[in-house]
Amino acid sequence: MIKLAYCNVDDLDLKKTYSLTSKERQEKIDYYRFKKDKKLSAGAYLLLKKLLYEEGITDFQLKIGKYDKPYICNYENIFFNLSHSKEMVLCGISDMKIGADIEYNDPTIDLDIAKHYFYNSEYKSIINSANPSDEFFKYWVLKESYMKYTGLGMNLKLDSFEILIEDNIKLKNDSKNLKFNLFNLENYKVGIASHYNVSKLIKINVDDLY
Repeated sequence: MIKLAYCNVDDLDLKKTYSLTSKERQEKIDYYRFKKDKKLSAGAYLLLKKLLYEEGITDFQLKIGKYDKPYICNYENIFFNLSHSKEMVLCGISDMKIGADIEYNDPTIDLDIAKHYFYNSEYKSIINSANPSDEFFKYWVLKESYMKYTGLGMNLKLDSFEILIEDNIKLKNDSKNLKFNLFNLENYKVGIASHYNVSKLIKINVDDLY
């Protein structure tokens, strides 16, 4: 089982959402100074809550594990991953480990990031592309999704593994037969690392989060 959904939370009503979040999430929302970040934090939680509810899970409890990775402590066979960028939030749930990332496709991105931090072959693919910034974000969301899949996050160096974007996207020298999926979503890129092939992303309207 795997399910991926996204939502634009630019019009999220924080007053409506606050009482729908856990005490721990309320504290996290309060921590942020800017309303934009508060909306992203609340929206990501409510998107997770909605997807779990659709699977019959209404009493989930979150804890923070090693490397600050959150997990559901009372359903050990349910995994999730959250991501957000600008006004979009993304959530993936699965019965196996999953990593998901969404990034705004910024055409002004400094490609030296790839030069200094990506695998050399990835950087060459980017600069030789007809659209280098677009290619950059393909690699970025795929690499980030894998880093989140491992649970290491940014503790795993970007140049310690190589993503091959060919007919089938894959991790070089992969022994786990991971599946990678890449989506174009408006002005965003979405990358998924999991044990399933994902055929679609579900769009959730912000009013459906309340």
